[in-house]
Amino acid sequence: MAAKKRGLGRGLDALLSNSSNFADEAVVQARAEGGNGYRLMPIDQIQRGKYQPRRDLEPQALEELANSIRAQGVMQPIVVRPVSDNLYEIIAGERRWRATQMAGLDEIPTVIRDVPDEAAIAMALIENIQRENLNPMEEAIALDRLKIEFELTQQEVADAVGKSRSSVTNLLRLMNLTDEVKKMLEYGDLEMGHARALLGMEGPEQISAAKEVVGKT
Repeated sequence: MAAKKRGLGRGLDALLSNSSNFADEAVVQARAEGGNGYRLMPIDQIQRGKYQPRRDLEPQALEELANSIRAQGVMQPIVVRPVSDNLYEIIAGERRWRATQMAGLDEIPTVIRDVPDEAAIAMALIENIQRENLNPMEEAIALDRLKIEFELTQQEVADAVGKSRSSVTNLLRLMNLTDEVKKMLEYGDLEMGHARALLGMEGPEQISAAKEVVGKT
């Protein structure tokens, strides 16, 4: 279900107050409430968040996190919301959920928050941009979605995710690359600096130059 478009001004204030550092605040609040909404949940009652901006998780990094979880457990709860009886959707923490599965654990600490689609989109996008070490293309896609879903200016997007406007502008420009070059960048075959240099080229020329760069690296 698509989010209802938000206007600027007060809508942005609400977006930021509901979403910035949401996962940390949710955990603190749950602990302050004496554990209400903060509990171990069976892995099989949780599903991937539909607003998760990351498309692929790096296998090596995921395995390293799984090893850490095997040794020390899950140090930071994930944040979920109910979608039906005994089924929850991840708002923040998909890497921890996936790594917990790899570690062979049956349960994961969770904080449950009942929020509408619109808030879930904002929370998931902002949380992942701030925390999850997205590659430049994934980050550009997430920033672009945040900008479009909530009708924000680039400065407002920058404020929402705690980045400079120039950083946001440079990342959003990557959306102008051809689809083939976007995939090269997303899969790590092409570096951000090379991708930015290709923006001045048109389709076939851009693809050809990108392949030449990839072949030399």
